[in-house]
Amino acid sequence: MWQSGLILFLSFSIALIVNCLRPDGLRLVPRCSMQTQLEDNVNSGMVVSLQEAKEAFFLKRAIFLDARPEELYAEGHIEGARNLPAEAVDKLFAKTMADIPRDAMIITYCDGEGCSLSEDLAKELLFRGYENVHVLINGWTRWIEAGLPVARGKNGHLAEGN
Repeated sequence: MWQSGLILFLSFSIALIVNCLRPDGLRLVPRCSMQTQLEDNVNSGMVVSLQEAKEAFFLKRAIFLDARPEELYAEGHIEGARNLPAEAVDKLFAKTMADIPRDAMIITYCDGEGCSLSEDLAKELLFRGYENVHVLINGWTRWIEAGLPVARGKNGHLAEGN
């Protein structure tokens, strides 16, 4: 019995070593970052860089959608962004999206590299027929760190210093 266990252990160990040495070895640990998950997604073109988002913002080529809850949106958001919390899409979709054409460039964002609200919202928009949807990973934090325009309140009043 112990010989069978030893053979099984040695076989498993050799298999792991060979797998690690092969350039096309199997991934033993899944990729966990949100950006990697999005890039692996069928819609890998969904991810937009901060630079691309910034250009779209200043050229007024994109509509920004904040996927965070209303309270966080009111505390601060990208200037001009609309709030469409991912958990309240069914309730708020018609009002929030009424004047946005299906081919408009839309950039969704939330806060934190592990936040999936923006991805969830982007997928919902694609499902509902919007064609040009992108996700700004960790958008809120990166936007603030870059010193880009922000607003506060439900109506989007400019924050101090902007």
